[in-house]
Amino acid sequence: MKIQYFLLVMMLAGLSSCLEEFPYPANTYRENFETLWKIVDTRYCYLDVKKINWDSIRTVYESRLATDTVDEETFFYAMADMLAELKDGHVNLYSAFDRSRYWNWFTDHPANFNTSLIYEDRYLGNDYRVVNGLRYQRIADGKVGYVYYSSFGDSFSDRNISYLFQYFMSCENGLIIDVRNNGGGSADLSGRLASYFFERDTVSMYLRHKTGSGHMDFSEPVPMKTTANKKIQWRRPVIILTNRASYSATNLFVCMMKDAPQALIIGDKTGGGGGLPLSNELPNGWMVRFSASPMYDGKMQHIEFGIDPDIKVDLDLADVVKGKDTLIEYAVDILTRP
Repeated sequence: MKIQYFLLVMMLAGLSSCLEEFPYPANTYRENFETLWKIVDTRYCYLDVKKINWDSIRTVYESRLATDTVDEETFFYAMADMLAELKDGHVNLYSAFDRSRYWNWFTDHPANFNTSLIYEDRYLGNDYRVVNGLRYQRIADGKVGYVYYSSFGDSFSDRNISYLFQYFMSCENGLIIDVRNNGGGSADLSGRLASYFFERDTVSMYLRHKTGSGHMDFSEPVPMKTTANKKIQWRRPVIILTNRASYSATNLFVCMMKDAPQALIIGDKTGGGGGLPLSNELPNGWMVRFSASPMYDGKMQHIEFGIDPDIKVDLDLADVVKGKDTLIEYAVDILTRP
């Protein structure tokens, strides 16, 4: 205990000296701008990968400070516009009055999803089961199981999944898991859901950490295993439905499921969001969240830009008029083929 106390005192002393040598930036528009720009310059992980000239962007947005009309809100939205140049849904600026966000990663693409369709009688209907965000029903005359999961922020347990799989025991043709418009949530939950579809532990992703202030200062790739659940496993075909709004933790889930032995990905390319986010505080108390650690698939390809489906299928407006979801119908057809 004495040794630990001594080390703590020495650490605090060292921290104090650092603070004296490098004073905390003042709370001015200039210092907040400089702090935000430098955080991105030294810690954001995709500047070179996305071929972003951050120095040029600095020049452009610095000029927006050189006016007599700058106030708190004007400054906030100028900085929000600067961060939007990163084209990253994991980058946000938080103030007491707003949160900046970048939506074009999915709004520039077809939605391929209509919420009302999945509640048609041929799919979930109005007597579906629901547990912790998982909505599920037997469809196609009981031959196929269908699960809609809208957020990896909604937790579930092994017991929940055990009951769900028991409910689908009669669905010998397989299972559909629909994660369209699932914007993410917990990376741990994405790994847990994937674990039920693996027979053995599998390295399906890699992670690298920032090791310096240079744009490409990264550690060696660290393998990340998708751990097979030892007690609960689905050994039949499973189809994952995706669209551009399948993002962040959902993107990770789809990446893992690419390596599941009986899985097939159908729909549109996912929205991406492959960088693990961190946060920093600016002198004025605003928080900035940014992608700090890049993630890769099993072939060391960036997953920031999304995961391609095995089969691309778009929502057909003619089907929508008939109350049908093209992607679900396509998946059912694959699963029920002789």
